[in-house]
Amino acid sequence: MLQLLTYLSDHAGYMGVLLLGHIAMVACGIALALLVGVPLGVASARNRKLSTTILACANVIQVFPSLALLALLMLVFGLGFNSVVVGLFLYSLLPIIRNTYVGVTQVDRSVTEAAVGVGMSSWQILRKIQLPLALPFVMAGLRVAVVIAVGVATLAPIIGGEGLGREIYAGLTLGNPIRVYAGAIFAALLAVLMDFALGKLQKKTARISP
Repeated sequence: MLQLLTYLSDHAGYMGVLLLGHIAMVACGIALALLVGVPLGVASARNRKLSTTILACANVIQVFPSLALLALLMLVFGLGFNSVVVGLFLYSLLPIIRNTYVGVTQVDRSVTEAAVGVGMSSWQILRKIQLPLALPFVMAGLRVAVVIAVGVATLAPIIGGEGLGREIYAGLTLGNPIRVYAGAIFAALLAVLMDFALGKLQKKTARISP
């Protein structure tokens, strides 16, 4: 433990750069997953036949081995940041799509019927009623997606990416367990802290939902 603390103290700046790179990859992948996953979740909730196809495709992506998927993406997008972000985007889709789908379908039918009765359009019902009520579910999916993305991002160095995984693989290559522990502990703490922060935000969204 003393050796680990000494290493972290001596290389704090370097670890900070790796941490920021890790966060940047995760943030970009999650942002793309939200932009695509929420509309797909809404579409699935509105069309049950379409939902079967969308959820099946998302499930297939999720069970695909992460290392194999990143290797395939490397062949298409090349080495580095872009391939990692696309991989994180794909792995984050399922929890966001599924939770959006569940959240929208769980809205009480009487509420939507009342909205139709007062003359609200389909778009207005979605924007003002269904999505706000589904927001806690979406946040739950986002929490799962972020934790998955933080873990998968540690594989980034295999395809030329940055992040905390670079320290882990450097330690494995050089036979230096201190570097492995440093990268792994930082990645684990990042996942825990982001899950904690999103959990707090999820509780707030549950309180303010109409």
